[in-house]
Amino acid sequence: MRLAFSTLQRYFERLLEIITSILMVSLAVVVLVAVVYRTSGHALVWYDEVAAIQLAWLTYYAGALAALKRAHIGVPGLVNALPPHIRVPVVLLAEGIIIGFFGLMGWLGVEVLQVLEGDTLVSLPEVPTALTQSVIPIGSVLFIIAQILTMPEALDEARRGKEHSPVEGIEP
Repeated sequence: MRLAFSTLQRYFERLLEIITSILMVSLAVVVLVAVVYRTSGHALVWYDEVAAIQLAWLTYYAGALAALKRAHIGVPGLVNALPPHIRVPVVLLAEGIIIGFFGLMGWLGVEVLQVLEGDTLVSLPEVPTALTQSVIPIGSVLFIIAQILTMPEALDEARRGKEHSPVEGIEP
C-alpha cells in the first residue's frame, strides 16, 4: 500500500511540476511579448487579463505541488510538542479540516462556473469565463489528492515525532 502511494505521489508530483513549469514559462512569455509590443507603441489589449488568469492558475497548481511536498504553512513543531497519544488525532483533525475546506471550495467553484455560464473574457470574447475559472474546482481536487497522498507520511511523523521542549535545545 505504501509503495502504491509513493509511486502515485511521484507521478503526481511530476505532473504538477510539468504543469507549473509550463504555466511559469507561458506567463513569462506573455508578459515579455506584451512589454515588447508596448515598447513598440502597439499595446496588446488582452495581455493583462490573460496574465492575471495565468497567475491565478499558477497559484493553484503550485499550491497543490506545495501541499504534495508538505511545504505549505504548517507548524510541525507544535504537533511534535504534544503528548504522543494526542498527535495522531490532531493530525487527523487538521487533515480533515484541510480536505473539508478544499472540498467546500471545489463545490463552490463548480457553483461559480454555473453562474458564469455564457460569460466571456472582456478582451477575448471567444474565451469563456468558465474556462478561466475552472481552476478553482480543479485546483481544489488537486490539493485534496495531494493531502491524501501525503497523509500516511504525516501520520507516521506524528506517531514517531519527538517531544520538544518550549526552549530550543532542552530535552523534556
